[in-house]
This record gives sequence, C-alpha cells and structure tokens, in this order.
Amino acid sequence: MSTTPDEAERAALAASDDCGCGPTAAEREQFWNRPIGRRSLFGLGAMSVVALAAFGIGSGVSAAYAATYPSWDDVQRAKDNEAAKGAELQRIQGLIQSLKQNVADTQAAAQATSDEFYTAQQEYFGAITVADELQAQADEQAVIAEEASRKAGQLAAQLYRNGGDDTALQLFFSGSAAESDELLSRLGTLDKFMQHNRAVYDDAISSKNAAQSLSDQAAVARDERDRLQQVAEQKMIAAQDAADAAQAALDEQTAYLGTLEAQLAALQDTTAQTVAGYQAGVAARAAEEKARREREAAEAAANSGGSSGGGGQAGSGGWVRPHGGARSSSYGPRTPICGSRGCSSSYHYGADLANGCGAAIYAANSGTVDYAGANGNYGNYVRIQHGGGVSSGYAHIKPGGIAVRRGQWVESGQIIAYAGDTGRSFGCHLHFEVYINGGYTNPVRFMEDRGVYV
Repeated sequence: MSTTPDEAERAALAASDDCGCGPTAAEREQFWNRPIGRRSLFGLGAMSVVALAAFGIGSGVSAAYAATYPSWDDVQRAKDNEAAKGAELQRIQGLIQSLKQNVADTQAAAQATSDEFYTAQQEYFGAITVADELQAQADEQAVIAEEASRKAGQLAAQLYRNGGDDTALQLFFSGSAAESDELLSRLGTLDKFMQHNRAVYDDAISSKNAAQSLSDQAAVARDERDRLQQVAEQKMIAAQDAADAAQAALDEQTAYLGTLEAQLAALQDTTAQTVAGYQAGVAARAAEEKARREREAAEAAANSGGSSGGGGQAGSGGWVRPHGGARSSSYGPRTPICGSRGCSSSYHYGADLANGCGAAIYAANSGTVDYAGANGNYGNYVRIQHGGGVSSGYAHIKPGGIAVRRGQWVESGQIIAYAGDTGRSFGCHLHFEVYINGGYTNPVRFMEDRGVYV
C-alpha cells in the first residue's frame, strides 16, 4: 500500500518523537509559532557555533532547533507528567548552561581581539610619530645645508673679488722687508680664510647628506606607518565582529536566562506554588529592570551639563561638545599615572572630560558609527566617521553603556554612550580623540577651531 507525502512526513515525525532524536511535536509547534525578530535570528546564528557544542550536537542539526526555548505551557505540561518532567528539566538545564557558556566564550574572544586592535592602533600611532619626527629632522638638516651653502657661496664670491687685486704680487716682488712682512701676514690671513671656507663647505655637504639620509628614513617610516594603519583597520574589523557576537550572546541570555531559571525552579518545586506564580515573578523582574534603565537614563540626562562646559553645546559646522564637565587631562606628553590596572601612556592622544559616572556622551558631529565595542586599554569604545577623512573616538564607556551599533547613522549631539571607568582608567571620564585620515590630531585645538571648548 502506497503512502502520500503527508503521511510519510507524519510517520517520520512520529518516529523522531519515539526515538528522542528530534524535536517533539510540542517543541516544533512552539518554535515555528514563536515570532522571531532580527535580533533573535542573529542570536540564533551566533549560538550555532558554541551552543551546539554544549549540547553535544553535531553540525548537521540546525541552530534553530538547538536554540528553541520551552514555553510556560510546556513547563506546566511537564510538571503535570512525571515521565516528561525529567526530560524537560534536563533540556532547560542544558539551555541555561549553553547560554552562560556562549556568553563566556564570545566575551573572551571579544576581549582577545579587542586587545589586538588596541595594540595595532597604538603601534600605528607610534609609527606616525616616528615618521613625523624623522621628516622634521630631515627638514631641519635641509635648512642647515641651505644656510651653509649660502655662506660658502658668499665666501667664494668674496675670494673671487679679492683674486683680481695684484697688490699681493707687487708686495711679493718688492724689496722692502716691511712690505714682505705685510705680505706674509696677509697670506696667513688668506690661508685661514680658505680653511674657514672649506669648513663651511664641508658643513654644507654634511648637512645635505644628513637631510637626504633622514628623508630616506622618513619615507621608509611612512611606508611602515601606512602598513600598520591597514593592520589596525583589519584588527578593528575582527574586533567588531567578535564584539557583535558577544553582544548577540548576551542579548540572547538577557532575553531567556531569567525565564529559563524560573521555569527550572517551577519544575523543581514540590510545593503548591503554581507555574503562573513563577511566570508573574519573571514579569515583575522585567518591569523592575525597565524602571532601573529609565532611572539611569534620567540621571545621565541630569549630568549632561557641568560648570566647565555642558555636553552637547554647539559650535560651528555641526560640531558639539561631546561631554560635560571639566577637562581633567589634555593632549600631548604627560607623566604616566600608575594604579592597580597598570600605568597610563606617556603620550596622551586625546582629551579627558570628567562629568561623573554614567553621564551622557554625545556624538561630536553627525556620521556613521564604524566601531562600537571593547578596545583594549581604551575599555569600551566608539568611533564615528564624519566624512572628509575626519573621525572621532570615545573611550572608557561604562559596561553596557554603548547606545549605538556599527553601521548606525547618528546625528550631531545624539547620545551615543555613557561615561565609565573601563579599560586602563583611573576614574569615570570620557577620553575623546579626533583623527584625520585615521591618524591622531590634537582634539582640543581641532574643536577650538570650530568654536567648541573642551
């Protein structure tokens, strides 16, 4: 007797239910009927790498099935059926472990790649300094060579003019002893004059050779600078990908862990407390978390100003002050500060603005976010491309305080993050940098030129 395709499919599904090797009918119904947003889909994809391994599931099984979650109806049915309770307990425990492990693994990977990005970025900045210093030395030697050549030319011209005077020959052939002494004296002076001219000429040649050598070294240093810039950009992309994966894992955990733990507790509860009671507890905690976030946002808005300049205050060309408070550290060489997290750098590539923990950080101008994640000693970090080769960086953002994502367009003065103490920092503040074609520049002077004082 032949079977229809529908009958064959039902038979196969029934067989999978019997052997325990596939999703149950309830699981299939719960998954396919559950709405999945863009973030959920991204999270499911991220979990396919680590979460499957936690379950011991091979790559042949879809990530979607591995990341399905039980509904409260599933929990109630399992609680009412001792045979099903054990399997449901095991499934929920596995999902909880998978969520936690996925967060731990992706965060570790994100931290490692962010450290590599920071190291590459600082090596690039250092290469800029080396190339600029070599070129400055070459330019200085070129000026010295030019001045020495000018002096040698003047001496040669003076000597040429004196060469047309036959007084020396007349004195040489005269019989006067006094005149002969005068000739010897003049010849001695002339010899010293010639020696001085030779020394000036040698200095000119030496300075010219030094200028050429330094120019050649500067050219090599610029090539190395450009190479390191490419490396830094590649490391940035890798770090952003890792940060996105870590955020997706954290979002997934945030969305489901509390519910899973409540469902697990409900299944393990032998008292008369109902599943509905646990479900209500999850809803209450979610409401409390929402209220907490709203309070933090209100506090950040209250801290947006400052006696030494308010965040978001506008200058010209769309540029605004990125943070409130006073400038606690400026751009340039500085004495390193040391603490439990190590020592700060001896050269400060940005300007520090201190306005309190959690105070709002604003986009200094409109543009596209091309990095939002960890960045080694910078801690949590955001970079925005403003166009025309100009970009800005914002460092030491508080944990969970990044409010934008890679590829997002932001308006001038829009809140993009909240100040913190992450990375190698010694108190809550914003470390603000400005870049021209990827290289650092003095942000204080740059902003002042646009009517913004930081």
